[in-house]
Amino acid sequence: QVQLVESGGGLVQAGGSLRLSCTASGRSIASYTMGWFRQAPGKEREFVSRITSSGRSVYYAYYADSVRGRFTISRDNALNMAYLQMNSLKPEDTAVYYCAADSDLGTPTKASEYDYWGQGTQVTVSS
Repeated sequence: QVQLVESGGGLVQAGGSLRLSCTASGRSIASYTMGWFRQAPGKEREFVSRITSSGRSVYYAYYADSVRGRFTISRDNALNMAYLQMNSLKPEDTAVYYCAADSDLGTPTKASEYDYWGQGTQVTVSS
């Protein structure tokens, strides 16, 4: 079992930045794909970004079109953590952001493909 806890959300003005952290416990996430999703009120949970891992410490990041160029995903396997740096935030980025972990070797972009989830952290971007 993997437990995930997000932190770093908050209220920020448009154009500002936030860094979300995802702390994992229970077992090492070194071989897991880590993903970030978000869910705005009245909308479905949507994919934001994912980062895979390889045995040679090479990581592959992938982003939704809506955040590419503004958000950066990263991970620190030694600390058992994942991060989402969010720059140039827009009001439409307002949502609850979730960290997720997938134990399969793949390139998951669907929420159903992830095995473990955090409780979410609120990000609110004011205009």
